[in-house]
Amino acid sequence: MNTRWPPRCPSLGCRLHCIRLLDSVVASENGCRSQLLSGGGNRHHHPVPGRRIRRPLSELAKSGNVPRDRSDAARLGIQCRRANGIGLLTRFTDQLPRLTLLLIAGTVPASFAMTRIGLRFLQRSLRSRGLNSRKFAIVGVTDLGIRLARNMEDAPELGLDFAGFYDDRPAARTGELPEDVGSRLGSIGELVDKAQAGEVHRIYITLPMRAEQRTRHLLDQFADSTASVYIVPDFFVFELLHSRWTDIGGLPVVSVFENPFYGVDGVAKRICDVALASLALVVVAIPMAILAALVKLTSHGPVFFRQKRYGLDGREILVWKLRTMRTCDNGTVVKQATKEDPRITPLGRILRQASLDELPQLFNVLEGSMSLVGPRPHASAHNEQYRRLIPGYMLRHKVKPGITGLAQVLGWRGETDTLDKMSNRIECDLQYIREWSLWMDIRILFKTIFVVLRQRNAY
Repeated sequence: MNTRWPPRCPSLGCRLHCIRLLDSVVASENGCRSQLLSGGGNRHHHPVPGRRIRRPLSELAKSGNVPRDRSDAARLGIQCRRANGIGLLTRFTDQLPRLTLLLIAGTVPASFAMTRIGLRFLQRSLRSRGLNSRKFAIVGVTDLGIRLARNMEDAPELGLDFAGFYDDRPAARTGELPEDVGSRLGSIGELVDKAQAGEVHRIYITLPMRAEQRTRHLLDQFADSTASVYIVPDFFVFELLHSRWTDIGGLPVVSVFENPFYGVDGVAKRICDVALASLALVVVAIPMAILAALVKLTSHGPVFFRQKRYGLDGREILVWKLRTMRTCDNGTVVKQATKEDPRITPLGRILRQASLDELPQLFNVLEGSMSLVGPRPHASAHNEQYRRLIPGYMLRHKVKPGITGLAQVLGWRGETDTLDKMSNRIECDLQYIREWSLWMDIRILFKTIFVVLRQRNAY
């Protein structure tokens, strides 16, 4: 084995201690400056921020890299604010002026953010010059390996230089590599030699999950080197729905089908739903009352139509609408509305084209059975019909149904008279669940306005 090793990056422990030291210096400097600005002078000899919060503030440094964006620095600031809040409640910090504590709470997050941004800029600058970088290789010319190579290429701040692919299988079996992802450099045996010589620092194994025995053999070979070895699980063979890593008693677990709105995300979405629905009701209350009166005056029957539909986790809910038909189905067989449906009243046709019949669903949102944005709820009879025809259909009920959704703004609104149309709508619903964010909800709400104005497929 070659004993001449190339320059290595600072160790994880070294980087961790440096960031901890920097945290302590920044926090202490802010504490002293805040005390001077508040008029505290030298009356108090308690450099509280640096010494007392040094350890918790540095927990984020465990990744070995500088936090990737300002959100990590913001989390550091939140910890500092939390410490100050506990001190105020327990009178632990009575020896410090209140103005000093307030200044610390305001300046420390900003200082951490600026420090982290500066470190990231320095790190990127060094790595763009070939310094502080490591060379990595990928085992396996697979779709997963190609995807990994592209992701690494899009993240230069990681400081990883791609050597290439290694695979024992011939190109006729694996297929040719795209031109933008590097090249095939040789067999795995050659990669073992390079790892032993210190020419490759990281190795990513991207073989299929069925190649367990082959992967074990590779690990035995790479164990005779000091290269860092990673196994990239090929979870893309499954239809993952908002997947994430977690652990149970130290055992790694990957969620396959999961509601994305647990915890803070769920609270944030609910707050937005309640706030926007309340505001919308204030705006449309009088117009909705006028429409309700017109419905009552122009046709016989109740003002509102309530239909059983599936909600969160497949539980039945009652969805409210302004009545637009002379007769309304709510049983085991429900006929979809068609373009020239004789059941629709003249006023109902106008309401349906402008989606004004959906306004009462704002009450469903406030009640908590629906959301402003989500998969549109179908009649219970239609759910039972399509769940037998479309794989994964019921996954759309991992979230609350919405007044509008991604499928509606992408053109899959209105009658679904073919199985393909319903399949496309369901695919949009699942895409929404996989890619959900509050910003996505806001975009869908704005696009809904233009979709309603165009009045396509609404009848």
